[in-house]
Amino acid sequence: MNKKIIRVCEEKFIYLNYSNKTKRVYIHYIKEFLGTIQDKQIIHCNAKDFQTYLDNYNFTSVSQQNQVINAIRFLYKFGLNKKYDKVSFVRPKKEKKLPIVIDGEYIKQQLSQIKNIKHKTILSLTYSVGLRVSEVINLKINNIDSKRMVINIKNGKGKKDRIVPLSNTILNLLREYYIKYKPQCYLFNGQNSKQYSVSSCNRIVKKYLGDKYHMHQLRHSCFTHLLENGTDLRIIQSLAGHSNIKTTEIYTHVSKKLLQKIPLPI
Repeated sequence: MNKKIIRVCEEKFIYLNYSNKTKRVYIHYIKEFLGTIQDKQIIHCNAKDFQTYLDNYNFTSVSQQNQVINAIRFLYKFGLNKKYDKVSFVRPKKEKKLPIVIDGEYIKQQLSQIKNIKHKTILSLTYSVGLRVSEVINLKINNIDSKRMVINIKNGKGKKDRIVPLSNTILNLLREYYIKYKPQCYLFNGQNSKQYSVSSCNRIVKKYLGDKYHMHQLRHSCFTHLLENGTDLRIIQSLAGHSNIKTTEIYTHVSKKLLQKIPLPI
């Protein structure tokens, strides 16, 4: 019976066009829940069984709590076709952590010293327009439009497409990289795979910028530095692919130049 339920969930993932990463995470937590069902078949589980499971789960972080809730709710609603309002899927309060911003001059200095053209291109491109690491590794050769000087981001977060500008500096780097590596499909391929990996991207960030940094901080740094240079917040929102301007406004809280303009009393 449990295998049948898993198959139903997997078919629903495909129908709803969930990402492979989300599917893997949800299936993991759904199987974890199903493993706790012993004397009762899953189809006979009631709201109390689900509620008790969530109430007694030893969450290690707010992020994991959200993932477990999402997975169990998905099983409850789509796998078992139950009305989940009978279960209290209460969301934890979101942690209000400010993004870590890397000094712009430091980034440029470090990038200028990189000899490996693939590594230099990946990090420069990411910082140039604030791409997510998933967007970087999913870029294909035909997403680069040198005539219009834009980069077409396909299926970004939330399955949304968007267009970001392509600078001459990045175009020249891409051309130099292409001549040397001659990628076939994805713009950045791995040593033994057709696509560069997230872990490889984060390794090169640590190699050239420092152990305490990762790819997403290049994205945060890009938008903070754009804001400090006078770029309108709405333009940054569009560049970032944020649905809500409030998400973009977080960069006003970490901008050094904006903070320095505050007339402190002493």
